[in-house]
Amino acid sequence: MFDIHRKTITWGGRPLTLETGRIARQAGGAVLATYGETMVLATAVAERSPKPGVDFLPLTVHYQEKTYAAGKIPGGFFRREGRPTERETLVSRLIDRPIRPLFMPGFTHDTQIIATVLSHDLENDPDIVAMIASSAALTLSGVPFLGPIGAARVGYINGEYVLNPQLDENAESRLDLVVAGTADAVLMVESEAKELSEDVMLGAVMFGHRELQHVIGAIIDLAMEAAKEPWSFEPDNLEPAKAKVAGVVEGDLRGAYAIVQKQARQDAVAAAKSRAKEALGGEGEGKLEPQKLDKAFKELEKDIVRGAILDSHKRIDGRGLADVRQIDCQVAVLPRAHGAALFTRGETQALVVTTLGTGEDEQFVDALEGTYKETFLLHYNFPPYSVGETGRMGGVGRREVGHGKLAWRAVRAVLPPKEEFPYTIRIVSEITESNGSSSMATVCGASLSLMDAGVPLRQPVAGIAMGLIKEGERFAVLSDILGDEDHLGDMDFKVAGTREGVTSLQMDIKITGITEEIMRVALDQAKGGRLHILGEMAKALSASRASLGAHAPRIEVITIPVDKIREVIGSGGKVVREIVEQTGAKIDINDDGTIKIASPDQSSIDAAMRWIKGIVAEPEVGEIYDGKVVKVVDFGAFVNFFGSRDGLVHISHLARERVTKVTDVVKEGDMVKVKLLGFDERGKVRLSMKVVDQKTGEDLSKKDSPAEEAAG
Repeated sequence: MFDIHRKTITWGGRPLTLETGRIARQAGGAVLATYGETMVLATAVAERSPKPGVDFLPLTVHYQEKTYAAGKIPGGFFRREGRPTERETLVSRLIDRPIRPLFMPGFTHDTQIIATVLSHDLENDPDIVAMIASSAALTLSGVPFLGPIGAARVGYINGEYVLNPQLDENAESRLDLVVAGTADAVLMVESEAKELSEDVMLGAVMFGHRELQHVIGAIIDLAMEAAKEPWSFEPDNLEPAKAKVAGVVEGDLRGAYAIVQKQARQDAVAAAKSRAKEALGGEGEGKLEPQKLDKAFKELEKDIVRGAILDSHKRIDGRGLADVRQIDCQVAVLPRAHGAALFTRGETQALVVTTLGTGEDEQFVDALEGTYKETFLLHYNFPPYSVGETGRMGGVGRREVGHGKLAWRAVRAVLPPKEEFPYTIRIVSEITESNGSSSMATVCGASLSLMDAGVPLRQPVAGIAMGLIKEGERFAVLSDILGDEDHLGDMDFKVAGTREGVTSLQMDIKITGITEEIMRVALDQAKGGRLHILGEMAKALSASRASLGAHAPRIEVITIPVDKIREVIGSGGKVVREIVEQTGAKIDINDDGTIKIASPDQSSIDAAMRWIKGIVAEPEVGEIYDGKVVKVVDFGAFVNFFGSRDGLVHISHLARERVTKVTDVVKEGDMVKVKLLGFDERGKVRLSMKVVDQKTGEDLSKKDSPAEEAAG
């Protein structure tokens, strides 16, 4: 019934198995990848006919985590998986980015990859397994895919590179780097680092690329046995069409790309395109189909821009290869925000706002590995007006999630430990203008915004986007790329970090010929650009402000014995609610006895602190306390003197003279001063009023003789 093929290799000390022929047999390609006990099923399906009216690859990738993979039932009312989580979106992008450039040019068939996590052993991260399974499924499907690719995760522990560190090793690692590539070249890098040098980062990329060759070999071996017949597909020859377009508008296009200002340049390019359509569009001899004309026009644009950069070493906007656009940094731009910065670099601008919250604001993340709390949030928004366009306003797209996560990785390395700064931090980046690397503008703006809020960053962090133009053996690495240079170039290489080292690196390659030498040049050039940007940022703010903003909450932390937590909370939360209502402070109580008290008003914090300490502290024998008479009996008065603690002042200790009736001295509600004498054999509290001056609170027993004190 089944025609099963399997290939198993030992990789990173664990078995990796690729299987096809048993599950999802109607898909174009289907591979079940197993690493340890983590299993991912990936399927690849492409329509047999091109999608009408498109001139791009209509590829969609869906990575999905099923909760049954970890033996869990989903939360929520319906108890089933819902819309993609942020992690599922990020891994979908991780799979998409290295495979997209490997489809043959001109392939416009609807193509879909679905990677489903079927089992998670809580040791091996399924994202790498999903990337490998997706590559294998595409390779088996027969579509015009110039793969396969392999993928690997690289850690850096105790000065050594570690292949595919298990989840419990991540806390020890100074690096979390994912690399994907073909047998010949690196195609994609995604990483988070703790201020590592450029040499260490490059070494990690090359280490990962060497190790993923074993996976590529296994996929090729599987394909030799089980791959379907390759599709018959011939890409269009655009050279004749491109020559016709060049004959009409080459001069116009060269003039357009000599214009520095983005909007004026785009208008000139649009005018050239309109002229080409007037001259070559329509039907008849010498005319071009609309889709072919568009493709030829784009190819001509690409040739003009790339050739000019390689020949003159000058960019579209007149800059040199390593030049960074003019930078302007402003802080404290919003009066009520806890921290805010406006970062402008050329025609890219980000308004970045920091808000500080308490434990109530932590994000609960329900992952396959278990539920955890996230105390640092970074949200990136890209409204259509930022590029001078109209557009639909709705939910957050994959691009916004990905760019926000890149900035999150870059900044997280310099945040203070939670023990030292017990706040929940949310950063929102509003991209108000865009022409090149708004994600790196977000990193720079986030650093300034955090410092403006008084968050004690270890060091400021900045980011820069690098590009590449490569033709044959000639290449040019570009610093701080424009949107057009990203679109028409061969590489998008984003590097963020401090003066000490790299905190995040993301690289996407559109060609298969990038070398270690090119990556080294790009990293070195990026370092120079990053240091320049940090210098410009320092003109606005060079370090975190000494104190929090006026509108930010203050948080103080105390620790109480675990067995006292119940007393602070009270029955049904009665006590803690009363403290909050009476003092106006927010109170967050952890299971380990840590209590965070937050309020913009220090007096509210102090009042709540005194209240809680009064509940959990133990009274000391010999100390004098203010108290309130809560009950009068024939033999004395009960006084509430220490939090919720009451004690008895015996009738013989109400006054220095003889007392015949308790109500002659005190009545319920009276405020009195008492001294704690000790505890009787049953643990009952013994208090005295007669040894305390009720006006001054002076301890009168110190004036008594030892015999008198003992008699008392």
